[in-house]
Amino acid sequence: MWEIIEAAGWPIWPLIITSIVGFAIVIERAWSLRESFIIPRDLIDDVHKMIGKGNIRKDEIQSLQKNSMLGEIYATVLKNQGKPPDIIKGAVEQTGESVSYRLERYLGVLGTISTVAPLLGLFGTIIGMVELFSSFTSSGHDVAIFARGISIALYNTAGGIVVAVPAMIAYRFYRSKVDHFINEMEMLALDLIETLQGNS
Repeated sequence: MWEIIEAAGWPIWPLIITSIVGFAIVIERAWSLRESFIIPRDLIDDVHKMIGKGNIRKDEIQSLQKNSMLGEIYATVLKNQGKPPDIIKGAVEQTGESVSYRLERYLGVLGTISTVAPLLGLFGTIIGMVELFSSFTSSGHDVAIFARGISIALYNTAGGIVVAVPAMIAYRFYRSKVDHFINEMEMLALDLIETLQGNS
């Protein structure tokens, strides 16, 4: 591995740093965007049971709020129980914006990495080409410098692609996952509002 880094020259270091950041984000999002953490399936039944028994206590709502992101939205609905539907929906939208922001955390950075990595690879390619052409002199050319220039150009081109492709795939995957979570939580919140209205 170190031999490849040496052959790629100093322009590979920005790509290595970028790949480390991208990998860290992929791991962090894989952990944070677990369905059991965002939308626990048992929570849905538990909340409907709470509504069925009536007289929901403040400590139950606070516990619900700390449970998960869906729990936060459910807690907002229950806090505003008895108010007009427009007010409840407005409160849910505000909570939803906060939840959405946390779901989308670091995805912008991941998208930027997928865009910037090929450009960093291209930069390394240009550096390699400059070194390649510097091998030509009036007295001939230096084969070692020529070979090093080609090595820098090719490794950096490949490095940019190797970093960009997984970053783009991960970005698209997590973007789709976040959209799915947001849409599902909206539907579940509306279902809870309708349930409360039916019980009132």
